[in-house]
Amino acid sequence: MNVRRRHISGIAVTAAAALGLGTLSACSSDSAAAGNTDKFDVVASFYPMQYLAQQIGGEHVNVTTLTEPGQEPHDLELSAKQTAEMGEADAVLYLKSLQPAVDEAITQSDVKTKIDAATLTTLEDHGSVDHDHDHGGEGHAEEGHAEEGHAEEGHAEEGHAEEHSEEEEHALDPHVWLDPVKYAEIAEGVAKAFEKADPDHAADYRKNAEALTKKLAGLNTAYTDGLKNTDTKVFFTNHAAFGYLAERYGLTQEAINGLDPESEPSPARIKELQEEAKADGVTTVFYETLVSDKTAKTLAKDAGLKTDVLDPLEGITDKSKGDDYLAVMESNLKALEAALGAK
Repeated sequence: MNVRRRHISGIAVTAAAALGLGTLSACSSDSAAAGNTDKFDVVASFYPMQYLAQQIGGEHVNVTTLTEPGQEPHDLELSAKQTAEMGEADAVLYLKSLQPAVDEAITQSDVKTKIDAATLTTLEDHGSVDHDHDHGGEGHAEEGHAEEGHAEEGHAEEGHAEEHSEEEEHALDPHVWLDPVKYAEIAEGVAKAFEKADPDHAADYRKNAEALTKKLAGLNTAYTDGLKNTDTKVFFTNHAAFGYLAERYGLTQEAINGLDPESEPSPARIKELQEEAKADGVTTVFYETLVSDKTAKTLAKDAGLKTDVLDPLEGITDKSKGDDYLAVMESNLKALEAALGAK
């Protein structure tokens, strides 16, 4: 829709090649027409947002992503070129507090439609961490929400002090896409934003969103039925990405690390997990595709446990057990059923 850049970013090209995004194919630095597309141009911050944009937008959208397939999204740093290109989009879809660099760039961007998925559902404090995604930053999660005035959702710093007696404040858990019910809520909100920003295709956006939410409802049913009757309700993960999923299906997530997948657990935490594995009949330590599995495998070896992949779906790569959100979530369900002793 906008008069756009002639050159698409290398990251977007890589994403198109890796994910087979037909909507990106027309955007080539070799084509003069690349600067004059009539599609609704959406920049997504990372894969779960990209998937929503593609599924809801269908043939009417041109989706690019800021996070390259295989890149750990928490670590993303944007180039000046990416930031400039973002400003030429019709809309940007992101999840505030997950990627501080993206939050900062969007605050400074003049893109007309800014869709924050965190405002389309309710973020929760799962109490499993005393820091946020802090790769050299200072409390981005709290700062970002406070500046937007989302005190009730973002736990502005004043509210945190009143609500929590702990010395350290908890960050809100951003991993809402791993709960199909909350992800469907976000999908409905994204569709409404697309309808408002691109009214010519509103009916199609609504129809596509309905189809997606129906699939997500089916996924929710599969998880509910599959995890209803299990030998144990406790599972170990590499980092605390599965709080919403655990809460939805009556499970207990015990994370080796907190919300930050790169943090190192203390020896006391490792000992605690070893003891809990024995007490709760835990069989498996889960690790993920985009982060080192070293700590998970060490814990498993020391405690006599198995290891398997539970994918937080922060990106799709050739290591992913599925080529899109639904397929990987179905693989995750099978892994959980096996680890928990589903009947």
